[in-house]
Amino acid sequence: MDKQIYVVGHRNPDTDSVASALAYAALKNHQGQMNVTAAMAGEPNPQTRYILERLGIEAPIYLADVHPKVCHVINRQPVTAVSSTPLRDALGIFHKHGIRVLPVVDEGGAPLGLASLLKLSEKYLVAGTDRKRGVDASLRTLASCLDGTFLTGTPTDEVEHLHLFIGAMLEESFSSHIEGYDPASLLIMTGDRRSIQQAAIERGGRLLVVTGGFPLADGLLEQAREQGVTVVSTPHDTATAAGLARLSTPLSHFVEAKFEQIGVAEPLEHLRLKLLHSGEPAVIAVEEDGTIAGVATKSSLLAQIPYSLILVDHNELAQSVPGAEVVEILEVIDHHKLGNPPTNQPITFMAAPVGSTCTVVASLYRERGIEPDQKVAALLLAGVLSDTVILKSPTTTSRDREIVRWLEERAGLDHVAFGKDIFSACGGFSAHGTPEKAIRADFKHFTAGDTLFGVGQVEVVGFDEFFDLKETLRETLRKVKEADRLHLAGFMVTDIYSETTLFLAEGKNELAHIMGYPQVEPHLYELKGVMSRKKQMVPHLLKVLGKL
Repeated sequence: MDKQIYVVGHRNPDTDSVASALAYAALKNHQGQMNVTAAMAGEPNPQTRYILERLGIEAPIYLADVHPKVCHVINRQPVTAVSSTPLRDALGIFHKHGIRVLPVVDEGGAPLGLASLLKLSEKYLVAGTDRKRGVDASLRTLASCLDGTFLTGTPTDEVEHLHLFIGAMLEESFSSHIEGYDPASLLIMTGDRRSIQQAAIERGGRLLVVTGGFPLADGLLEQAREQGVTVVSTPHDTATAAGLARLSTPLSHFVEAKFEQIGVAEPLEHLRLKLLHSGEPAVIAVEEDGTIAGVATKSSLLAQIPYSLILVDHNELAQSVPGAEVVEILEVIDHHKLGNPPTNQPITFMAAPVGSTCTVVASLYRERGIEPDQKVAALLLAGVLSDTVILKSPTTTSRDREIVRWLEERAGLDHVAFGKDIFSACGGFSAHGTPEKAIRADFKHFTAGDTLFGVGQVEVVGFDEFFDLKETLRETLRKVKEADRLHLAGFMVTDIYSETTLFLAEGKNELAHIMGYPQVEPHLYELKGVMSRKKQMVPHLLKVLGKL
C-alpha cells in the first residue's frame, strides 16, 4: 500500500502557500500519483478564502500537526483472548499468530492484562512437586481439553484446585500416595485398572478420568454415582491426558494484571519512553472508549510511518507543520532563502529566486507539457499576483511576468483586474476580524545571531484604517512578542498603491538609531518603496540587528 503524501505549506498559510500546495498535488495526481493530497498547516487568511470561494475550489485538509502517533504503528485488529480461555487454546493462539504477548480482555473488549509467553512458560515449567501436581480448572473445561465424555456427574464452570495423581501402580502403593489429601480435591487418572478405579471411587475422589477410551469396570459406574464421584472418559492415553489436564487451567491464573497502557492518539515518543523504561515486554494501546486497539512492542518503534511530506513555499522546519522534523520529507518546492534541515535520502529540492512558489509550480506544468485546467490556472495566477502584489513587488522577476501571461490565457482572466479584485475584496484589517488575527495571519519567525524576531504583514489600500487602530495594534504586537518570546516583533502595513510600508515595532528600542528609515513617531517607521518582507524587510533587519 502506498504511503499517503501530503503537500503542505508553512504555518499561517498565505495564498501562495495554499495555491501551490493544491496545484502541485493536482499535478502529481495528473501524473498518476493518487496518494498525494494537498494540506495546510493553519487556517487560510481572508484573501485565500475569498479566492477559493470565488474559484469554487475546496480548501486543503487541515493538519494541526504530523507528529507520529501510537495509532500509526499498531495493528488495530489485535489478537486477544478472554480470561476463561484454557491454557491449551491460548498456546494455540500464540503459535498460530507468532506472538509473544496475548492481551486478555473482558466481554466489552477492555483490557484486563497481558499473558506473556515467556512468563507463562516460567510458571508452567517451574519446579516443585505440588506445583507439578496441581491443576486449576473447571470440570467443563477439563473435560473439553481431554475431549472427554461425562459418564457420571455434570459439567461445572467453577474453577477448582485439584491434585493430579496417575494410577499406574499397585492399589496399595497408590492409596499411600493419596493419603493426606482432601478427597474432594483428588483428580485421579488411570486406564483399565479396576483396582485403581475402585480405590478412587471408594475414597470419594472429585474426578476420575478413565484414559484410552476404556469403559469403567462392571458395577463401578453405579457406585461412582452413589459416592458422588464424577467420571470422565477420554480417548487419549494416560501420558497425553495428564499433559492436557494441566493445559486446562484458564488464562486468568497466568495473566499479569499490572500492565502499561497508552491511548492511540498519544505521540509515538510517549510509547517509546514506556517501552524503553517500563521493563514490560509490551504496551496495550486503547481507543478513546477504553477498549483495546492493539499491542505495541519494541519492534513497533521500527514500523514505517504511513505518511510523508512535500513542503511548498518554505524549507525551514521552524515554519513547517509541527512534527515535520520527525516525518520523511520527499520534496521541497520553494522561493525563499535556504534554512532546510538535512535529509537521510536525496530528495527533489527546487528553490528558485522568483516572486512566488506558484511560479515554480506553474513552470513545472509547462515544462512537462501538462495543461492545467481553468480553475488550477486561476489559482496559480492568484498565488503569483498575491505574493508579487500584482507584479509590483521588488521580488517580481521576468519569469513571474512570463508565467502570469501564460496562466491568464488558460484561466481566461486579466491579471490586473483579477489582482485588484483580490486585494480590494480582502485588503485591510476588517477582513481579519481582530487585530491579533491580522498580525498573526502572516507572521513568521527569524533569527539574527542571538536575536529572535518575527515579522507580520498585511496589504492595505490607504493607511486610514491603520491609524485608527494603531494603538490597539501596538498593544497586540507587544503581547505577540511576549507570547512568542521574541526580542523584536514587527508588523508591516503595506499600501499596494503608494508602494509604501509603515513598520510598527515592539522591542529593541535602540533600533531607532540604526534603522535607516524615518521614524514617524515612537515605534513606527515609514519605508517608501518597501513592499516585500522576504526581499527587503527581513534582509534589512538581519543587517541592522547584527550591529546591535
